[in-house]
Amino acid sequence: MATLRRLREVPRHLLVCEKSNFGHDKSRHQRLVETHYYNYRVSFLIPECGILSKELKSLVMGTGPYYFVKNLPLHELISHEFINTFVKKGKLILSLDKDTYEETGLQGRPSQYSGRKIMKFIISIDLMDLSFNPDSKNCKRTSWSFKEKKPLKFDFLLAWHPTGAEESTMMSYFSSYQIQEHQPEIALSTLMDLPCPVLQSHALQGVPEAACSAQELFDWLGAVFSHVNLNNEPNNFISTYCCPQPSTVVSKAYLCTVTGFLLPEKISLLLEQLRRYFNEPKLAPWVSLSVQGFADSPVSWRENEHGFRKGGEHLYNFVIFNNQDYWLQMAVGANDDCPT
Repeated sequence: MATLRRLREVPRHLLVCEKSNFGHDKSRHQRLVETHYYNYRVSFLIPECGILSKELKSLVMGTGPYYFVKNLPLHELISHEFINTFVKKGKLILSLDKDTYEETGLQGRPSQYSGRKIMKFIISIDLMDLSFNPDSKNCKRTSWSFKEKKPLKFDFLLAWHPTGAEESTMMSYFSSYQIQEHQPEIALSTLMDLPCPVLQSHALQGVPEAACSAQELFDWLGAVFSHVNLNNEPNNFISTYCCPQPSTVVSKAYLCTVTGFLLPEKISLLLEQLRRYFNEPKLAPWVSLSVQGFADSPVSWRENEHGFRKGGEHLYNFVIFNNQDYWLQMAVGANDDCPT
């Protein structure tokens, strides 16, 4: 089964829609989830469902914790001990204004979204290279910059996915700083008599009078997640939006939203469990999983620079059908690129 894509440009935004199957050899669902690192909110909607399964509920309750560290010196993140304890692979990516960049004395590159007058620069530091080569010229210069030349401090959100029996934790490691442990906020609700678009898994662009398109579904999900009234009543002066046609009314639908600093590993488990939802016969023909990234994160997917302009959007949505087909929708702002 080939993967099909559809691109749609709207002012200041780009939406990419594609369809595939989870069993397809070239399906990229796992890679896309794993490389979207800075996740702020995840929501899933299950039509014709009133109670969350114990498996899904367990995953939702296990999405934390994450940590807030105040005034953490940047040099702590390039220390040999920190890298060996918490970093398996990766880079430290800094997005700096022109003055700060010049004061660090480190080599970087202009932001690709700077325009004619370059006011922002990107510095990428390979943490594993620093760990393996602590006596290298590059390591010594980076350490000198962060400790002496320009000792930067920031407030950080940190999250960690332990892969073994490590005893160290974020709380104990940063105990000499102001650190707080947080749990994600979880909102659970059952939506009654919800108008839902009719979908056909093979019809990404919809079928006239028979099925709605991926774009129509994307807009509708945004309204549902924002708790917009979909009845288009004449006395409603807040929104005139209504469910696209053709549609059907489901007696109930379960909506779950988790907000915090959410690791891609946890989201990958949610996606896998939602796939298994159809292992037994269900009334629902599809379920959806939507993930939003932090508006001001330095990257969107992988190491792709994220340009925060007006909205800072970078998000994706899976529509999972009962035959294991799926639609993947990715949306970004003007200063971003969707992964290829």
